Amino acid sequence: MREYDLVVFDWDGTLMDSTAHIVNAIQQACRDLALPVPDREAASHVIGLRLAEAMQQFCPPDQASRLPELVDAFRRHYQSDLDRVTLFDAARDTLEAIRACGAFVAIATGSSRAGLDRALAASGIKSLFDATRTVDECHSKPHPDMLLQLTDLFGVALDRTVMVGDTSHDLLMARNAGSHGVGISHGAHDSAELIRCEPRVIVHSLSELSSWLLPRLC
Repeated sequence: MREYDLVVFDWDGTLMDSTAHIVNAIQQACRDLALPVPDREAASHVIGLRLAEAMQQFCPPDQASRLPELVDAFRRHYQSDLDRVTLFDAARDTLEAIRACGAFVAIATGSSRAGLDRALAASGIKSLFDATRTVDECHSKPHPDMLLQLTDLFGVALDRTVMVGDTSHDLLMARNAGSHGVGISHGAHDSAELIRCEPRVIVHSLSELSSWLLPRLC
């Protein structure tokens, strides 16, 4: 018997192998402004949050007025060499298999609408999603707004919805919404941090996700 009618994916670090690129952009932006440069762990921890909220973590209180400048610097570095960032292996196959089971497929991301639309166009997989939500339309994670909007759109119960993400922000959003969470460890947050959010399962690749998820859909 099918357990889920809606599968929602995070984008960066879950479907798109972009964690290292984002971390580098954060670090380069801080260097540009002569601000303390965060290590990889600190920089990767904010991935998934609204951009201004994320960058605020690296702007000391006495430099708060420079936040817009820091955001602009991040955007500049993020756009540099973005065409080298690719989907994780098995991303397309996983999405196609989920759709073949008849479940709805959606995205809930901390990216902007313009940024997500560019990435979807470049990756060639936009048609595999029934809907997308970004921080331009919703509250930032871990607020449950994105999942609440998506379940309302499709008329799907929250307990028949599963959120797949690589960060604690994704899994806490799922928990706050009353839906299920699946952590994937190949992105920004490590397995130990994901486990603390009490997901149904931790997987280590999209292929492993398919092995766990498809029997619960088809």
